[in-house]
Amino acid sequence: MFARRNFTRLLSAAVVATPFGVRAAEDYPARPIRLIVPWPAGGGVDTFGRVIQAALGAQLGQTIIIDNIGGGSGRIGTQAASRAAADGYTLLLANDTFAATEALPIAGTGPLRSAFVPVTLAISGPQGLFTHPKSGFKSIEDFAAAARARPGQLNVGVPGIGSSQHLTSELLLKAAGDLKVTHVPYRGGGPLIQDLLAGNVDVATVTFAAGAQQVSAGQLVGLGVTTAERQASFPNIPTIAQTIAPGFVQPTWMGFFAPRGTPEDALRRVRAAATAALKDPAVAARLQDLGFSAVGLDGAAFGRLFDDTVKTFADIATERQIVAGE
Repeated sequence: MFARRNFTRLLSAAVVATPFGVRAAEDYPARPIRLIVPWPAGGGVDTFGRVIQAALGAQLGQTIIIDNIGGGSGRIGTQAASRAAADGYTLLLANDTFAATEALPIAGTGPLRSAFVPVTLAISGPQGLFTHPKSGFKSIEDFAAAARARPGQLNVGVPGIGSSQHLTSELLLKAAGDLKVTHVPYRGGGPLIQDLLAGNVDVATVTFAAGAQQVSAGQLVGLGVTTAERQASFPNIPTIAQTIAPGFVQPTWMGFFAPRGTPEDALRRVRAAATAALKDPAVAARLQDLGFSAVGLDGAAFGRLFDDTVKTFADIATERQIVAGE
């Protein structure tokens, strides 16, 4: 499991030192770069993309254009990125739902992982459980007690059936004593948070950053986080491990992918630029506010983490007999 391993070493790849290599690297990028976010605006992946957008563009010397392509628990945008030219001018910013969709493929569709090269794992952070003040849940224990008293009657919104948030919720419910709820799928974290604010769903399991601002404003209640430690900016929100499921840790992660065949010079430039952008003081401060931690794993280590995450999600999907869909 990611949070139990040492994935905090910094990216070690360097720009080629030979004069020819430097010239080749400097040729890229020569025009704006399209960054596909396979989710609607307002969710956790989109939030991170917009936090790092300017700093990444400054490091690369080009404009980064975010293209939100939501739907299918991230599948539609990921498929669009897989069809892009492998020239370095289209990148995919994905979270662990990419691993979830590989673990739970839709019948008739093939895996997409082989179409991409992992470039760098940028950040990790918690999934969060949120509710609205009118729900009456003031703590995660209140939620668990209600789920036990009314099996299957509580609605828990997730950004798509088979998303990482959905499978993390299933893992959490199992660890908390096999609680029963009804999962309600949304097209992304942004639409889910809006419906939670309206009181149309009891609880949301979503990337913590998607609801952090609303918690700060008093519009939502943070019930718990899935990381091993509490978030420094929200010390009053407990971890799941401290409350209803001792030992439970299942963070989320986000990173950059490129279509397979992208030139190595371009991959090196993106890796170096992303690592530098994560160290930008404004970016670092904003990430801390949102509960994210900069990681900066290289592509090989990122690929191993991806495979580990696929196995974790495949196991719970099989056990719960989950069928992929929206």
